[in-house]
Amino acid sequence: MKAYVFPGQGAQFVGMGKDLYENSDLAKELFEKANDILGFRITDLMFEGTDEDLRQTNVTQPAIFLHSVILAKTLGDDFKPEMVAGHSLGEFSALVANGSLSFEDGLKLVSKRATAMQKACKIEPSTMAAIIGLDDDTVVKICKEIEEIVVPANFNCPGQLVISGSMKGIEIACEKLKEAGAKRALPLKVGGAFHSPLMEPARVELEEAIENTTFSIPTCPIYQNVNAMPVTDPSEIKKNLVSQLTAPVQFTQTMVNMIADGASIFTEIGPGKVIQGLVKKVDRKMETAGVDSFQE
Repeated sequence: MKAYVFPGQGAQFVGMGKDLYENSDLAKELFEKANDILGFRITDLMFEGTDEDLRQTNVTQPAIFLHSVILAKTLGDDFKPEMVAGHSLGEFSALVANGSLSFEDGLKLVSKRATAMQKACKIEPSTMAAIIGLDDDTVVKICKEIEEIVVPANFNCPGQLVISGSMKGIEIACEKLKEAGAKRALPLKVGGAFHSPLMEPARVELEEAIENTTFSIPTCPIYQNVNAMPVTDPSEIKKNLVSQLTAPVQFTQTMVNMIADGASIFTEIGPGKVIQGLVKKVDRKMETAGVDSFQE
């Protein structure tokens, strides 16, 4: 079965999507529609902005979404997903790809999500850190023992996990996890504690927007971040999408479940190759592919 997967925040690069805009009339039309919906020319920032421009959450998230979704739309009849998944933000791209959301509604929700997350980040200084070379159970146990806010945020692949929390919580956790045998505990350059209780104000704000958006029955299941299970019921998709902001991304289990359910090739659509790498860490033999630029 063909599994299509979509990247999340961190995969952005200056120049992303420019080849699509220049070579495809459909892509150009969709990018211009996005500029109108967002109320600013995101294409200028994507094609000719700076790394700093692209690191702003309210630019990063729509930029990655647009790159992924417009790429998928330009594939035409070649794009026939039998199962989809996305990493965090990538879940919105996956929901447009399988027909749950329209392009316009997907972009509006992503923009709303980015703004809400940015606001939540300003309430309390917070951050994230990558923990390399330690098993998940040990990380979960140590985080629970710390009195500050710190939680596992992204279960990316075996031996690679991201934690999220207050500045103090992350500092204490990194020390304790290194003592417990982590090869590395690296604070990340992010604006806040995504997928943690500190995102609760953003979750409340996004919940209202999601409830007021029409979700259709998808053409194939989406394996969602919060439970790693295949979902086709629009009301359940909505509920899981709301929970996603404060819950961990169960990406390792998502890939395990997709493989168990018959995924034969994982194709990553959008910037970068991060997800292809994660798939290989789960199953070295699994076939992967990537589409990150205009296809003739």
